[in-house]
Amino acid sequence: MNCVAGGETAEYVYTARRNNSLSSSGRLLIFSFILVVSLGIASGFFLIFGAWPILPFAGLEMAVLYCAFRYMDRHAADYERITIRGSSVEIEVHEGQSVTRHELNRYWAKVVCSAEGSRLALRSHGREIELGRHLCEEQRLVMAQDLRRELNG
Repeated sequence: MNCVAGGETAEYVYTARRNNSLSSSGRLLIFSFILVVSLGIASGFFLIFGAWPILPFAGLEMAVLYCAFRYMDRHAADYERITIRGSSVEIEVHEGQSVTRHELNRYWAKVVCSAEGSRLALRSHGREIELGRHLCEEQRLVMAQDLRRELNG
């Protein structure tokens, strides 16, 4: 793969992103629907049967669901990008609000991958950088093969 970055052509660029099936507005719409239905049912039980203890539990359920949706929103733009250019390997990890960048020497970097693909990392000079957070095991194995080929090439 080639792309232009800062006037210099990269030899290899791999970007892995989260699989987001809903947009931010879609998540808000789904949460609103669940909120109305859940609180509507709880209010109905309170009004018809006088079951007031159901209201705090419905509120607690909505608070936990809100936290889950908020977490999903904060991490919707997460990605990992590996760029091989000349003798350097650049790894950029965007997670939540933080961006972490690592640079390794291409000729010293080694791919570490378990046989079943549950773990993938690049190792160099005593440090190891975990990769493939947003990939399934099969995709990690393919990525490991690609990285080995590109690092040795």
